[in-house]
Amino acid sequence: MADIQLDSILPDMEALIDQNQKGALLNILIDLHPADIEGIINRLRKEKRKYLFDLLPAELASQVLSELDAPVAEDVLHEISEERITSIITEMDSDDAADIIGELPDHVQAKVLDTLENDVSDEVKSLLRYDEDTAGGIMATEVLSMPDEATVNETIEKIRELHEEFDNLYYVWVVNSAGKYLGSVSLTSLVLAHGNTKLNKIMDTDTQAISSDMDQEEVANFFKKYDIVSAPVVDTHGKLIGRITIDDIVDVLEEEGSEDIARIAGAPDEEIQEDSAFIISRARIPWLLVAFAGELVAAYILSFFSLQLSQQVIIALFIPVVMAMGGASGQQASVTVVRGLATGDIELRDTKTRLYKEFRISLLNSLFFSFLLFGIVYLWYGLIFAIILGGSMFIVINNATVLGALVPLMFKRLNIDPALAAAPLVSTTNDIIGLVIYLTITTVILSFGL
Repeated sequence: MADIQLDSILPDMEALIDQNQKGALLNILIDLHPADIEGIINRLRKEKRKYLFDLLPAELASQVLSELDAPVAEDVLHEISEERITSIITEMDSDDAADIIGELPDHVQAKVLDTLENDVSDEVKSLLRYDEDTAGGIMATEVLSMPDEATVNETIEKIRELHEEFDNLYYVWVVNSAGKYLGSVSLTSLVLAHGNTKLNKIMDTDTQAISSDMDQEEVANFFKKYDIVSAPVVDTHGKLIGRITIDDIVDVLEEEGSEDIARIAGAPDEEIQEDSAFIISRARIPWLLVAFAGELVAAYILSFFSLQLSQQVIIALFIPVVMAMGGASGQQASVTVVRGLATGDIELRDTKTRLYKEFRISLLNSLFFSFLLFGIVYLWYGLIFAIILGGSMFIVINNATVLGALVPLMFKRLNIDPALAAAPLVSTTNDIIGLVIYLTITTVILSFGL
C-alpha cells in the first residue's frame, strides 16, 4: 500500500478510533502489511497509537513492533501487561525479541523472561549479553546447521521439518562435531547435488564467518564488500552461534545513516518520532552549549581587536564572509570523510592520501575565492584591504578544509564516532581559528602602516 493511500485512510482510522469501533478497525488492520500498520501508528498521537496497537493479535503485533522506531515502541508498550508482552515476544525472532526486551525496565525484563518458554528465554538472554551495536546484538540465533558428514537428502529432509522456524533461508551452515563453522551450502547446490552426496563435498569454504564482537557498521561493510545476503556468526572459538541476513543489514544501514546525520546536525537520533519536547530539547542543548561557548570565545577574541575594529569598520564588515567560508569548507571536508569512513571507502591507512587530496582541493578552492574577494574588495576599498581579505581567505579555507578532514580521522583512530567531528564542535572551532587568522593578518599589516 502506497503512502498516499495511507494518508487517505488515516482520517477514517482516527474517526473509527474516536468512535471506539474495534471490530471495523481490526478488519482493516488484518488486511494490511505490518509495514503499512507501522506507517499508520507513526502518524497517530500517543493515546491513539496505544489503542490501535492493543487491538492487534499477538503474531501481527510482533511483526509491527519490530518495525517501529524506539520512541513509538515505547509509547505502545507503555503500561502494557506482562502477559501481553510475553505473547508478543514469543512470536518474534530472537534478535527482534532481544531488541524489544532490552528496552524494557530491568524489573519488567526479569518477569517477561521468566514467563517465556525456557528455550526462547535462553536465546534472548544469550543475545542480551552482546552490545546492541555488534554482530552478536543484531544476529538471530535461529540457524539451520548440519554436520559435515550429513548427506544432501538428510539436509533437505531437515529443511522440510524445520521450514516454519526460518525466515529468509539462503544457506545451510556446515559444522563439525564440536559445532565449529566449516562452510556453507546454498539451496541451489542442494537441489543440484546427488542425494547421497555429503555436505563436505559440496560446501563452500570461502564463505567467511563474522565474529560476534564485530561492530554492526563493519558487518554492513562486510556484506557490501562480498555482495552476500546472509552470513554466519561465530564466537571467539569459531563455534556457530547465529546468522545475519540482508534484512538486518538494511536496518543497520538506516540506523547508522540516521545516527550520523543526527550527530552531524548536533541533534538526537530518532527525534522525528519523539513526542516529548523536553526529551528533544535535553538532547540538543549539549551541542548548542558547545556552539554557545565557542562563540563566546570568538567574542572574547574580538575584544582584543576592538581598537582596530573601531578605527576600520571595513574589518568588521567582512568577518561574516571569512568565518562562513571557513566553516562551509571545513564542513564539506568533514562530512565527506565521515561518510567515507562509514561506508568503508576511507580507512585509517588512507590518512595521508586523504589529507593530501583535501589539501589539493582546498588549494584550488582557496585560490578561486581569494582572487574573487581580492577583486571585489580592490574595486570597493583599495589594494591594502584587498590583500588582507584575499590572503585571509586563502589561509582560512585551507586551514578549515584540512582540519575538517583530519579531525574525523583522529576520532576514528581514538575509537570515537567520527560523526561527532562534523557536529558544532568542529564548526565552532573553525570559526574561532578563522577569526584569529583574519584579525591577526589585519593587525599585522595595518600595524606597519600599509
